[in-house]
Formats: sequence, structure tokens, C-alpha cells
Amino acid sequence: MNKDRENTEWRLLDAVGKIIEEEGFEGLKVNLVARKAGVSKMLIYRYFGSMDRLITAYVGQHDFWINFQTKISGQIELSEFVKGLFKQQILVMREDFILKRLHRWELSQDNEITKNLRDKREHKGIWLVEFVSKLSGYPQEKIAVFATLISSAITYLTLLEENCKTYNGIPLRETEGWEQIEKGINELIDIVFGK
Repeated sequence: MNKDRENTEWRLLDAVGKIIEEEGFEGLKVNLVARKAGVSKMLIYRYFGSMDRLITAYVGQHDFWINFQTKISGQIELSEFVKGLFKQQILVMREDFILKRLHRWELSQDNEITKNLRDKREHKGIWLVEFVSKLSGYPQEKIAVFATLISSAITYLTLLEENCKTYNGIPLRETEGWEQIEKGINELIDIVFGK
């Protein structure tokens, strides 16, 4: 890829991010993205094929589970690996404003972009469930339910913290509250994996 194209693609992706921060996903319009990036709107179609594909490329850079690295080498301690996954999800979800906006938008939309996102996330989730099932000896169905409950709770609570100070007495806007949640998750993981 030549440098001009690479630079233009970066500018377009950056413009998408800025618009999402300012106006949410609903504000993403071809003319506005092109103007914000300082390029012709024809370059969106030339480099990405469509506005939807540009948004999909941007979204793909921000989703936690899609971007989780599946290459795992060496011996791993399973319970520590799983604890690390959920700890990282908490950190990323709490710090990434765009990711929070993405999840809110996804809950209210059913279009090609959200379908693509869900398909990619599902593919990665199934891979992780199979991986943990194989190492732990637990049936995939049980691992899938366990992972779903924890990851969806993390997603929900990180979205809720902006508008809700506490949940069941846990202070969602405080580090101590998230340390309490993480400790509870770790205890559940130890129970499931027999530590």
C-alpha cells in the first residue's frame, strides 16, 4: 500500500472516530466524514467500497473481543488466563469511550455493520470457548454460559457506570468497586476451575 493511500485511510478512520465522539454513530454521514478528514468523498468509496465498510473497519479496530489475540504460546495456567481476559475486558471497557458508544449503538441497531460485528465477535467467542473447554475438560456448553454471563455483566456495568453511581451497593465509578467486582469474578473462576 502506498503512503498516500495509507495516510488517507488513517485520516478517514480518524474522522469516523471524531464524529462518533461528538455525535455518536448516528452522525456518521459520507459528506461529514470526508469533510472532517479533508478528502474527497470519492476516496471513501475507492479505498473502502462504501460508507458501511469504512465504519466496519473502524469498529473492527475497537471491539475488545474481536481484537483479542488468539495466538497463545507455551504453557498457560488456565484460571490465570481466564482471569486475565476478564480483567482486560474491564480495563478496556472502562477506558474506551468509543467502545462504550459502539455497544450502545449496537444494542439499538440491526444492520449489516452490527451483523458483521456480531459475526466476528461470535467467531472469536466460539474459538475461546473451545480453547478453554479443551484445556479444562469442561463441556463447551458450560464454558459458553459461564463466559457469557461474566462478559455480558462486565459490558452492562461499564455502560451503566456513566449514569449510575452504584449497583447492589458496589460503587461503579470508583476503583474500589471494580476491584470488588474483579475479586468476585476471580473467586468464581477459581470455583469453576477447581483452584
